[in-house]
Amino acid sequence: RPGSQHANNGFLDTLKRVLPRARSLTDKPILLRLDSAHDARDNRDFLREQDQIDFLIKWNPRKQDPLAWADKAQAQKAWTLERDGKMEAVLSEDLPDEPGLRRIVKVTVRTSDAAGQLYLEPEVSLEGWITSLPVDEVSDQQVMALYSDHATSEQFHSEFKTDLDLERLPSGKFDTNNLVMAFATMGYNVLRWMGLRLTAPDAPVRHPAKRRRLRTVMQELMTMACRLVHSGRQWILRFGRHCPGFAVYRDLYGSLAASG
Repeated sequence: RPGSQHANNGFLDTLKRVLPRARSLTDKPILLRLDSAHDARDNRDFLREQDQIDFLIKWNPRKQDPLAWADKAQAQKAWTLERDGKMEAVLSEDLPDEPGLRRIVKVTVRTSDAAGQLYLEPEVSLEGWITSLPVDEVSDQQVMALYSDHATSEQFHSEFKTDLDLERLPSGKFDTNNLVMAFATMGYNVLRWMGLRLTAPDAPVRHPAKRRRLRTVMQELMTMACRLVHSGRQWILRFGRHCPGFAVYRDLYGSLAASG
């Protein structure tokens, strides 16, 4: 669809097409997780009619007043201090005109940043979720944790598009683009495998993480400075004495050579 078209345009037709296919794969309950672009009454009404399908949708505050929600948190004495200058409150309420649904809202008030710099006036922000999951089975904190994985999958999409430069496919022919995507998938998997080694103790110094972005893998391992030297009837790759990524490169090369 055109890039200017809203993501929710025609989304109900997509649900009607996709949900029967998902149901054909399993007879277990399904949890549908959607971002705030799909926070629409029509979507919720349709999903409430489906059997064994629960949903978790990021709430779109639209014209909500953050200060009004801060007053609600104050009335319920729901504040918790996360750090000096930052406090949060988690509120939960049933939607009066949509039985079985609840809205969970996290209100955050900051009076200073993480470094201790004071703000001229408090900064109030809202974050919320609407779900059909019953409160006696899934708590508010569990609902927020379920949605936090959504950002992880979005980051994978971002890496595939931006780091591999696939924001736009090169051809108007489906078969050509299909071949490009197949090669990109192979390259993505290879780089992800290489990136697992970049979390070892002898990897180049970076902040602690469970994995590295594809861009980081290419910067650390694909663009290393070296010289190709021909000596003694042999070709040799010569790296600098203080090359930060050499240990990782050597281990990866050894693994590939052993498997070949």
